[in-house]
Amino acid sequence: MANTSVSDQVRVLVESFVTEMNDLIRRSAMETVQHALAGDGEAPRRGRRGAAAAGGRRVAAAAIAAPKGARVRAKGAKRSPDELEKLTTQLLGYVKGNPGQRIEQIADGMGTSTKELNLPAKKLLSTKAIKTRGHKRATQYFPR
Repeated sequence: MANTSVSDQVRVLVESFVTEMNDLIRRSAMETVQHALAGDGEAPRRGRRGAAAAGGRRVAAAAIAAPKGARVRAKGAKRSPDELEKLTTQLLGYVKGNPGQRIEQIADGMGTSTKELNLPAKKLLSTKAIKTRGHKRATQYFPR
């Protein structure tokens, strides 16, 4: 008999939860429809699809929220030649001041990612401004 009262209580709680969820979903749907009909911008979006559909606005928001020195351009966008030259010069200066470090250590020291340093490192290696020792992740960078 005690089991039936517990299961009755559980059933009542579940039913009340479902009722509350239905009310919330209806209210949310009504708000979305009201925003869309009012024409005050776009309806609020939810989930990944909404973030992807935001497009350029997401980039602008990221640029505002980005810490100083962080990447501001859109994902997949090319770096300008000036930006690339500046990073290459900074990388060369860092390697001269800290010879023998791996790319992960250099990236941490410069406050950037290893992905951002790949092309500048290749440029410096091709112009023979720096040399390397080791292979793969154990590669150490030295000035010439």
